[in-house]
Amino acid sequence: MNTAKKILFILIPAWLLLTTQISYGQHAEIIIDAENGNVIHEANATHSWFPASLTKVMTLHVTFEALKANQIHLHDTLRTSSHAARQPNSKLGLRTGELITVRDAILALITRSANDAAVVLAEGLGGTEENFAVKMTETAHKLGMYNSHFMNATGLPNQWQVTTAHDLAILAWKTQRNFPEYYPYFGSHSFLFKGRELHAINKFTNTYPGAEGMKTGFTCGSGYNLISSASQNGKRLIGVVLGGMTSPERYQFMINMMNNAFANKYVSSGLNINTMSNNDAGIPPYQLGCGNVAPNPFKTGVDTINETPVYIPRQAHAKRHKVAIKAEKHVNPAAINKNYIHPKSIKTPVHPVVKKIKPVTNAKVSKIPSKGVAKPHSTKPHFHQS
Repeated sequence: MNTAKKILFILIPAWLLLTTQISYGQHAEIIIDAENGNVIHEANATHSWFPASLTKVMTLHVTFEALKANQIHLHDTLRTSSHAARQPNSKLGLRTGELITVRDAILALITRSANDAAVVLAEGLGGTEENFAVKMTETAHKLGMYNSHFMNATGLPNQWQVTTAHDLAILAWKTQRNFPEYYPYFGSHSFLFKGRELHAINKFTNTYPGAEGMKTGFTCGSGYNLISSASQNGKRLIGVVLGGMTSPERYQFMINMMNNAFANKYVSSGLNINTMSNNDAGIPPYQLGCGNVAPNPFKTGVDTINETPVYIPRQAHAKRHKVAIKAEKHVNPAAINKNYIHPKSIKTPVHPVVKKIKPVTNAKVSKIPSKGVAKPHSTKPHFHQS
């Protein structure tokens, strides 16, 4: 009995210490001046988070790079693989073998957050989605997104796919500055696909005065996310919100930030997005209670139904993505299941080692034939709001 009491006296303080490291109700946000990158306001902006469908902004950034380099063209067509067709909602409902233009795939990502279209782009440029994810991570680090790592082109849950509000603000800012010819696509309110007008799901872009666009995202692990940009009276702002508990809450967070920033209500932080410290990324929170496995500081692993992480040792990030093909099989299971390392013991961020794999620079494209194009199962698109 005395032994049991001693064990409890040791475990209880340890449990309290561990649980304080995981956030369930907080959110992260940042807003910057798009003219110079100055940080107007931020909260938890350098804390690690799951990006959800905000991942697709990186997918689009890499696509825009390929367009700018003339590796592909807007009216080229890409063929849907069986892997792309099997992607879960949100999706257009593309069938295996069906063709889609690069332009329509871009618009499908922005307006409908279509996972099947994202994979079509990834495979068209990288040969495989895994290869493309390596390129995404490589590009992110070149942009200064040092706490971001990508495992797929969609943002579907993956325990190693992480980012921060700081990094996503850099991504949005660099996308805006580097691709002025393609950036306006983010403001699209709808697009025509197979004779149907599909309306955008981003309510901020549709309703906020001066909104220019960007992207929504949602998973149980991330909560409700949003990147937005807007211009008023010659002033352009970029905002990021991660971890809204509801969809309306994320929009309200963004509206409040934008309104306060345009009204100059924030005290200057003196920070710039390029130079602010982002060393303490920590552990991504599991934000919402949906899914079959609740977050548990003493249990590590993945919800096998929803593929949502339960708890992730930060140190294990170094084991990620040592090769592109079947990258997850190369992660040391012991690093996930046994070797917990307390976040406070990590002085500097641990970045994954990425093996460079040359992407497919000449994507296979096929011109739309006059006959014989595969018909979809249904003319009604399949999607869920993200």
